[in-house]
Amino acid sequence: MMKDVIFLLLTGLLAAYLCWYFYQRYQQHKALHNLYYLMGFAVLLVSGLLLIFLGLGILSSPYVLTVASLIPLGISMGLAEEYFPAWKKYFKWFAAIGFLAIAITSIGGMDSLKKIAVPLFHGVSGLVIFIGPFYAKGAPKGFFWVGIGGLLIGLGGIALAFITMGKQLLFFSPDFVMLILTPLLFLMTGAYVLGFAKKG
Repeated sequence: MMKDVIFLLLTGLLAAYLCWYFYQRYQQHKALHNLYYLMGFAVLLVSGLLLIFLGLGILSSPYVLTVASLIPLGISMGLAEEYFPAWKKYFKWFAAIGFLAIAITSIGGMDSLKKIAVPLFHGVSGLVIFIGPFYAKGAPKGFFWVGIGGLLIGLGGIALAFITMGKQLLFFSPDFVMLILTPLLFLMTGAYVLGFAKKG
């Protein structure tokens, strides 16, 4: 649909801007959290381009599900690294184990375990991105927009995960999720731009 292509193109432009932004910040400060953010938005950019050229049908692929999990992983690890140093090491272990669990259960066709791994990983990562910016010490005013982006990616990611497992989350039917997915990606990325741009 043309609507999906337009929203994906706009999302791609915003994701490309954020990739450039965090690459510039890394060149200036060499801070690790900028690389984590960069990873998340680079995967978002590539995912958006794949959706444009191959269609939304690729979302059912276990490989796409696995790679797409790097989006919340990168952003949540960036927040932990930058603003929550006391527990960043533990969260890195959780993120690494969660990513491996999604990869193994998805690609290996272990549906029962995937039903636990995917919502758990996306849920916790989404909560970190949603709640973290509101408690981040030293964050600029307006950084809460990153939390709004986290709420959107959490809802979309969990709803999509349920659909790929043949289930439905609340009123998120497959048709409804496909209808709102591309506008949701655009709004999510726009919220990230508003929040991260406050960092100067």
